[in-house]
Order: sequence, then structure tokens, then C-alpha cells
Amino acid sequence: MTKVTPKGRPKAKAPYKRYFQEQKQTESGDGDLQHVKVFSKNRQNFSGDFISMLNKTKKPRPQKAPAKPTKEELESRPKKNPIPKEILDKYSRGEQVQPKGVKTRHFKEQQTRKEVYLEYATEQAARTELLLQETAGQLEADEGETTAEFRQSQIAENVDIQSSAKHFNLNMEFGPYQMRYTKNGRHLLLGGRRGHVAAFDWVTKRLHCEFNAMESVEDVQWLHVPTMYAVAQKSWVYFYDKKGTELHCIKRLNRVNRLDFLPYHFLLAAGNNAGYASWLDVSIGELVGNFNTGLGDIRMLRHNPRNGVLCIGGGRGVVSMWSPKVREPLAKLLCHSTAMTALAVDPKGQHLVTAGLDRAVKVWDIRMLVHDKPLTHFQLRLPANELDVSQAGMLALSQGTYLETYLDLLSGGGSGDGTRLPYMRQRCDAFVHGLRFCPYEDVLGVATAKGFQSLLVPGSGEPNFDALEDNPFETSKQRREHEVHALLEKIPPELITLDPQEITGVDAPTLQEKIDAKRKLFHLKAPSINMKSRHKMKGRGGTAKAARNKQIVKDAKRKEFIAEVREAKKNVIQQHSNEAGDKGKAKAKAPRSVLDRFKPKPPKKQKT
Repeated sequence: MTKVTPKGRPKAKAPYKRYFQEQKQTESGDGDLQHVKVFSKNRQNFSGDFISMLNKTKKPRPQKAPAKPTKEELESRPKKNPIPKEILDKYSRGEQVQPKGVKTRHFKEQQTRKEVYLEYATEQAARTELLLQETAGQLEADEGETTAEFRQSQIAENVDIQSSAKHFNLNMEFGPYQMRYTKNGRHLLLGGRRGHVAAFDWVTKRLHCEFNAMESVEDVQWLHVPTMYAVAQKSWVYFYDKKGTELHCIKRLNRVNRLDFLPYHFLLAAGNNAGYASWLDVSIGELVGNFNTGLGDIRMLRHNPRNGVLCIGGGRGVVSMWSPKVREPLAKLLCHSTAMTALAVDPKGQHLVTAGLDRAVKVWDIRMLVHDKPLTHFQLRLPANELDVSQAGMLALSQGTYLETYLDLLSGGGSGDGTRLPYMRQRCDAFVHGLRFCPYEDVLGVATAKGFQSLLVPGSGEPNFDALEDNPFETSKQRREHEVHALLEKIPPELITLDPQEITGVDAPTLQEKIDAKRKLFHLKAPSINMKSRHKMKGRGGTAKAARNKQIVKDAKRKEFIAEVREAKKNVIQQHSNEAGDKGKAKAKAPRSVLDRFKPKPPKKQKT
């Protein structure tokens, strides 16, 4: 019984016949069958002439090499404009490495070639400075006026529409608030003491998420990407994503008051009310450092962007600098005779700004901690409770509800000095609890007890950004690529030191250290052995037998110690002879040293 195709369904096509299957035949006019050649599938519908190509194609004639330009032609060519030395020094990467100490010829050439590349890169960077069209602008007052008299409403009316949109106020009722900008300055994170948390793109005013944690919020901090942030709540630290979904609960970080993030180390630094400083590696989820600093309740905490050291201010006017792998402070700096109220580190990691209850603001050079005097010292009418430094070196400070901004970090000023007026003044509607300059924008963010204010401060931000480092306009694909590259270039926490160039040096012992080490070998005293014999039952042992066993153990330990000392002396002698052989071949006879007594003597010749 044959299978019938159902109605409405197209019939199946016959399979294509191969060359080895039955070939088509046609009937000619005489009635004879004629063979038809079956072509391949791609040639069946072809109509035209086939052109046969030769297997060997003619090789093109070799062209003559262009003639070398003559000396006159080279001189007639337009020369590049010379670059000023100031611009070359700005982009210079330091002094050249001399290949004199390199042993092999290969590495000498490699080092010379590298220096040529660096010199070319410096020159190209200096020449492309003309392409940086964005310049930092500042307010300029007419005669008889000062820039401190200008109000935010006047500045917003006289700037372009895009810049005026960056000035806004947010009135909220869950304060006081803490705030943070992302590293590229595009997103803003707000956290209220009464549980309110909000994250949004402050340029386009697009809200990412907003929720209430239903418990107190002490501080907030963005992580390595603008899609994750940390919130220090009443008991523990929580991680949330861009949509407000809880990702992690870090219970080992409890009762935290302040948070900070080290972007190149992927470390979340935290200080709690018991005086513990903690470092959490967010890439692997482990604590790389957690110990008691002995400073009590930590309320002032900032990291140095230059070396990753954590600066913590205390109630005794001392700033201590900490590393996650060292349990003692790397350095201590006595800044004020009274308790400190605020501290800040500039984005370049060169200066530390501190404020205390003595109404003083001091600027310190943290690259040269040997100097015990500040670079700048000025007085205020009231103690400053918040400090921050912009990318262009501007200083912003708050005194209660009153804000002041100074053009230069080192020039100083202050309300106590009438000759040096601030760059800008602003009075807020509530007490200021936090302020930060926005990166790559002329904006100062102020978190108050009643909400948030975005103030325009012309000339505060860096006008030109490096898209490979911080890109305010990055796409999601660029963000993923940047995250992968940052993880591959992550700096381990062991390299956090006061001097970041220390890793490039060689830890060579000094001559005095070598002499002391050799002297110790000849004046070593055998360690004392305190042996307590086991108590035995009556009749099992006696005093004489216990003393004999103790003496046997002491002799055995003494022999082991003597063997170790002899081996160490032998190594020192061998090292000394190798050094003499390297110098060796010196004609002058070296003075006899103490180690010559331990050199093996040559065997005596036997008389025949």
C-alpha cells in the first residue's frame, strides 16, 4: 500500500542525482539515444564561455627601489617645529636608564631600543597637546568686585544650558546624607542616615534604583564598576547592584562608620567604631587585613591615590598611615594640638589637608614626612567639619552650613585673614555632612541634613579625560573590557608601602651589616637546654640515672649546634673566596682577615 501525501502539504522534492547514478538521456531526431553530460550543480544553469586559465601566472616585474633622497632634498623638506622644554618635561617619564651596567649585548640593545621608544612617545604626547581643546575656565571679577560675591543663581543664568542643568537641589527627609561620585564622575550615590539609598545618573537625571534599607545607613561607596556599590548599615556591610538587588552581606565588617575603595588594588577599606581597620578584596571576597589600630572610633578615613596607604585621623590630632599587611602604622604625623575634625588627600597623592578644633587648616607634603612643618597654615572663624580637594587643586571646606572654596591648595586663605578672600562662598539650608568634587566636571556635590545640592564651581575639574582610564561616556561593552583589564593589572596588597618606587630597588645589605653578621658567627653561645625528666614510679629510676640522661641530651644538642655553626662559617668562607675571585686577580695582596684562620690548609708534601 502506497503512502498518500495529505492534502495541503507540498510534495517532497526528488533528491539530486549524483554522477554515479542513472544519467539523463534524450532522444534525437533519428530516434537514437544521445548521451548528455551531467555538470556539477554550480555549473548547470551557467550560459556563456569558459575561459581557460594558465596554471602559471606571470610574475610582475620587480620595481626599482626609490632612490635615496639627496642632502639638498632633505634640507629642503619642511622641518618639524621644535617643542618647548617645559612641555617635554611635563610628559617626560624620568631619566634614561644607562646601559652601562647591563652585562650582555642583547639586553643592552633591548634597553637602548626601549629608551628610543619612550623618547618618541614623550615627543608625540607633547605634540598632541594641541588637540586638547578643552581648557579650564575660572570666574573673573570686574574692578571693585570679588568672585566670592557671585551667587549660584547668577552663575547658572550666565552659562550654557547644558552646564546650568548641572545645578540642582534635592530635598529629602531621610537625612543626614552621605554621597559618592563614581571614578569617572557620571553616577551619584546617596545614603541617608534613616535608611534611604538612591543611585542615579546625575547628568541625565535617570534613576537606577531607590529603596529604604529599614535600618540606619552610616556610609556608602561605589566599587570598581558603576553597577555595584557597598552600603555600611547598622550592623554589617551590604553589597547591592545597579537595580537595588542585594548581592552580599559581609558580616565580618560590622559596625562600620567609614568606607573607602582602592580601585587599582580592588580593596574596600573600612573603619568601625571599635577602632578596627579592615581591607576586603572584592575580586576574591577575602579579608587581606583586619586588626585593631588602637585609635578608638574611626570617623576620618581617606586613602592616598599615589601609594594606596590608608590615612586615619584620630582624636589626638595625629594622622596615622596604615597598610593591610603591617599591623603597626607605617608613619605618624602630629598635625594639630587638638582633636581633628576632617582630613583629605589630593587626587595626585602629594598633599594632605587636615583641620582641627583649633580652627586651623594645614597642608602637608606627604612625600616628605621628614619635615615637621606644614606647607600652608591658615585660621578660620569656626572649625572646618568637611574637606575635599579637586583635580585642579581647589580646596573646599565647610563650617556648619557655610561653604568656602579656594583657588589654590597651597596659597591658603581663611575667614580669619581678610586679605585673602575665598574663590566662592555659599550658604546651605542645612548642616553639611559631606562634600565631594565631581571628577572631570566643574561641580561640587554637597550632602546636607535635608538633602543634596549640586553647585557650579568653574575651573575645579580636569577638562580633558583619558578614555582608557576614566571614560564618562563609556558603553556597557567598554565597561566590561575595562573591568577585565583592571583585574589583569590588579596590584597585590603586599605592594602598599609609603614609597611606591621601593619595589624597583634592590635590597642590598650594607658593609656594616655584613661585618656584623660575620662577627656574630664567632661569638655565638650555645643555647641553654632546660630538660625536665618524666616522673617515674619508685624503683624505676634514680637521681644518678636522670642526671646521666640529661647530660646525654645536652651533649647531643651541643654537637648539633657546633655542626650548624661550622656549616655557616664554611658558607661565609666560600662566599668570601668567591668575592675575592671576582675582584681577583688583583695584584695587591689583601690584608689578612679573621676568616683566614678557617680556610683549609694545603696538604704537606711528603719527602721521598
